[in-house]
Amino acid sequence: MHTRSTIIPVSLVIGLSMVLAACGTAASPTMAMTQAMTAAPATTAPAATAAPTTAPTAAPTAAPTAVPALCNALPNPVVPSAGQLGSPDKPLTIVFVPSGDSGKIAKASTALADCLNKMTGLSFNIQTGTSYAAAIEAMGAGKAQVGFLNTFSILIAEQKYGVIPALANLRNYATNDADPDKGLAGQLEPFYKGQFIANAASGIKTLADLKGKTFCFVDPNSTSGYIVPRIILKANGINPDTDFKATVNAGSHPNVAIAVYKGDCDAGVTFIDVRIDKAANLQATYPDILTKVNVFADTDRIPNDGVQYVKDLDPKLQSFITTALLTMSKDPGGKAVLASLYTINAFQQIDATFYDPFLAVLKKAGVDPATLVK
Repeated sequence: MHTRSTIIPVSLVIGLSMVLAACGTAASPTMAMTQAMTAAPATTAPAATAAPTTAPTAAPTAAPTAVPALCNALPNPVVPSAGQLGSPDKPLTIVFVPSGDSGKIAKASTALADCLNKMTGLSFNIQTGTSYAAAIEAMGAGKAQVGFLNTFSILIAEQKYGVIPALANLRNYATNDADPDKGLAGQLEPFYKGQFIANAASGIKTLADLKGKTFCFVDPNSTSGYIVPRIILKANGINPDTDFKATVNAGSHPNVAIAVYKGDCDAGVTFIDVRIDKAANLQATYPDILTKVNVFADTDRIPNDGVQYVKDLDPKLQSFITTALLTMSKDPGGKAVLASLYTINAFQQIDATFYDPFLAVLKKAGVDPATLVK
């Protein structure tokens, strides 16, 4: 089915890379994402970079190990009384977006919550949203106090509900041969890119070839799987509402890759590179996915997802949970849990301005996150 989109003037989109490059020059840790963006090789437009069909140069993360997390108790714990938030009878709720396999997210998020409980003494519930929007609304309605939202959902939650970004996920940078940032392969970075993929039998080699084809998106609130690709498609003369034979929202990045592999969609868009991502582990089920699913274009840089809090959560609890997650990310077992969750390799502590440059880019392209959740 076709999904709603915002009409985006191409003239506004052309400045995407240049606006990203101009955003922020401060040397503080909270602006590391912006500085990283300015280091990118110059591009003339947000038009996607054509990519050869060769395999990516680096896998995004090492395979999670079986080492158990230590989860040692932190000093000076916050001990809520009965009936207070974080007590066994009133646990904190952490909400997760359904960007990957729901079973794997449930298993990893349970391990994360158990570890946080041992480290902090706080009690936690976990919840995976039935959609990206459902995860946002859980925080907006106060049904969840901590979020692992994707980038665009963070922007919506900030704009509508005052949600506070606290940590940005760092990942070993995944790339391919057409990526101007391929020299960063394997380095911890606070940004990533999306990729356009096609079934090898479809004959699709360029964005222009997509007209009249069936196309898979992830979810209307997916940054690399919907929002940014639609901007790029518009900038390249393709109207995603009228120029495709059909469009499908597959619900997760692995689902898009599987649909393209099976030929249910001729092409689609995911993060780089879901085909070899260790958390998705698609090669275990589809060992020839690199042969049958080709990458033919990349997006520009996108700031990573992360961890957020509702605005009325006690700052002491926010700080304590943040400290626990940072500590967990430095423990071998904890790192394995985070890697199995969303391929998280480390965290970077941030403030509320972290996503502002990217928000400004989207608004200039005609996409205002505050208008997209009713």
